[in-house]
Amino acid sequence: MLKIGRNIANAAHKQQKQLSTWSPLGTAFNAPPTKRINITRNDVGLFRMPELRNADGFHLLRENVENSTQELIAEAISSERKRKMVDIFDELSDSLCKVADLAEFVRIAHPQNKYMQSAEQACISICGVVESLNTHKPLYQALSKVVCNGDDLLPTTEVDRHVAKLFLFDFEQCGIHLPEQERLRVVRLNDYILQLGQKFMNGAAQPTVLARSYVPEDIRDYFPTSGDNIIITGLCTNAANVQMREAAYRLYLQPSDSQEELLKDLLICRHELARSCGFETYAHRALNGSTMEKPELVREFIDELSEQLRPRADADFAVMTQMKRKESGQNNALVEIWDTPYFTSQLKRQSLEEQANEFLPYFSLGGCMEGLDNLLHSLYGVRLQNTEMEPGESWHSDIYKLAVMHESEGLLGYIYCDFFERVGKPNQDCHFTIQGGKRLPDGSYQLPIVVVMLGLAQPRWTGPTLLSPARLDNLFHEMGHAMHSMLARTEYQHVTGTRCATDFAEVPSVLMEYFASDPRVLRTFARHFQTHKPISDDMLQRLCASKHLFAASETQLQVFYSALDQVYHGEAAEQGKSTTEQLRDVQNRYYGLPYVDNTAWQLRFSHLVGYGAKYYAYLISKTIASWIWQTYFEANPFNRQAGEKYRAEILAHGGAVPSRKLVANFLQRELTPRILADSLIHEIDMDESKIKQLIVSRN
Repeated sequence: MLKIGRNIANAAHKQQKQLSTWSPLGTAFNAPPTKRINITRNDVGLFRMPELRNADGFHLLRENVENSTQELIAEAISSERKRKMVDIFDELSDSLCKVADLAEFVRIAHPQNKYMQSAEQACISICGVVESLNTHKPLYQALSKVVCNGDDLLPTTEVDRHVAKLFLFDFEQCGIHLPEQERLRVVRLNDYILQLGQKFMNGAAQPTVLARSYVPEDIRDYFPTSGDNIIITGLCTNAANVQMREAAYRLYLQPSDSQEELLKDLLICRHELARSCGFETYAHRALNGSTMEKPELVREFIDELSEQLRPRADADFAVMTQMKRKESGQNNALVEIWDTPYFTSQLKRQSLEEQANEFLPYFSLGGCMEGLDNLLHSLYGVRLQNTEMEPGESWHSDIYKLAVMHESEGLLGYIYCDFFERVGKPNQDCHFTIQGGKRLPDGSYQLPIVVVMLGLAQPRWTGPTLLSPARLDNLFHEMGHAMHSMLARTEYQHVTGTRCATDFAEVPSVLMEYFASDPRVLRTFARHFQTHKPISDDMLQRLCASKHLFAASETQLQVFYSALDQVYHGEAAEQGKSTTEQLRDVQNRYYGLPYVDNTAWQLRFSHLVGYGAKYYAYLISKTIASWIWQTYFEANPFNRQAGEKYRAEILAHGGAVPSRKLVANFLQRELTPRILADSLIHEIDMDESKIKQLIVSRN
């Protein structure tokens, strides 16, 4: 027993010695989170909300917001209104979002069932309030009058008018401006679309179950069995056995009549909904107010990018074909769609000599947070300060709280870091807004509060949590979302931070991935967690190059997905073709590898539900982020002048200014499809050149 105690003490002393050269922030994140023992029992409540000292507090929050909603409605429709209409609507939105966003997070992330259940009831209650607002014609008419004729009681700014139009557009998505029978039809369509989407997503995640006799004998042993059935749970993309990869692709993606019917019905209902609300197609409705503005521009961008990608992607596939022939010993072997992930990982290992987990020791969580902190200070004059929480403030003992401090502006907001995996926690990396920032009537600012959720392994006494390069990218990505919220300074919470157009919301987060892939940035914090020896230049160059292998073919795949999504939500929704026939046509046009007969990949494409007609958004965000990087940060990723300009002209505005206008002004060029495509192609060509130089230098 004494020996075990000495071992633990020695390990703790060794780790403390390892941590001693990190900054206070790095030290905090490289040590297990402090277990808080509440002696006083003077809980401040979840997120310092006194109402949430226990789960029953959600009932009080619901009652308060229901009462305030009625008061704000009365104010908005009053002939004696004293405030701008947009101020009233934003306060209404703010009061609802404070409860709805908080409840949605707690419902997903809180480990206690009582809190989860109370939060879920609060979500349902707020949905009911919103539904009642969506049918409140006097409220709609009051807003519509101001949007159409101007606010004749009080002067308004361009931002006021833009935000008021956004509120009106949200109102009209429920058909409140339509005759009653048509409005009821819109309500029914929205409900049916929600049900279809849930059923489709559930079906997309189900394994393929086939009778053992149906599966050829030579591939049965590749998959688990249940009685007389073979179970295929997914695509075996990294399997070394080519037969296993092919079998998994063909069997897992077999057509499903039930899924086809659900998807077809979903697309038809969306099309009918759009037409009822005055739009030509669902894509036109979805892109209203977006960076690209209309599907015609998206299609032009996709076509322009596709044309330039074709020879570059073909070159990638030629390399993969040679690799497959060498590995298989068959000179006539061709790369197939099920091979591409496998040969991408193979090239990383072979050409760049990437060894499994070799980078892990250089990216401790504390080191990465320290590097992120130093980068944010260089660009924006911001520091991340680990802050002690009070009893009852957090939902678990392993949460960190960061105060975001600006060197002259002071406190900008709070980021709660829920970084570690635990039983019952969703396995996803994401960003939640708990409270949006906004200007208050007294001139002060309502500070933003967000949560960044990751799924990292828990730290141990023998050492800190270590991040793979992919986990490092995810950390920077999600912190990019968080900093968008922190650095925004909008008048209205309805448009603060990430509350902007979908095809712009990912720009700040994707841009952060460029910093996470730059050797100059990584060199500032990538050092061994035990020895503190910096990562070697050779390792850095190989790591950064590995992120861009086969970039052309990977981008072409994203173009294909985006094009398919646009076709499904365009005029094709009215045509009689099956979704698989449409898939075949689109794949033959936009992707360099052929469609595989008797497969229906789209029936497992769950993004069609959450990102209907908007899947292109990541591609556009990537393109804009690339353009910003090339223009402002590629020469110097620590450029304070560029960082301040980026904050002032992009991040500070959130969605208060149309994103297309924001980007065009910032880059001093019009966002034409050709210019956007050229920007991304330039990046791909430059990365390809660097990879070739690295490979040549190593041979």
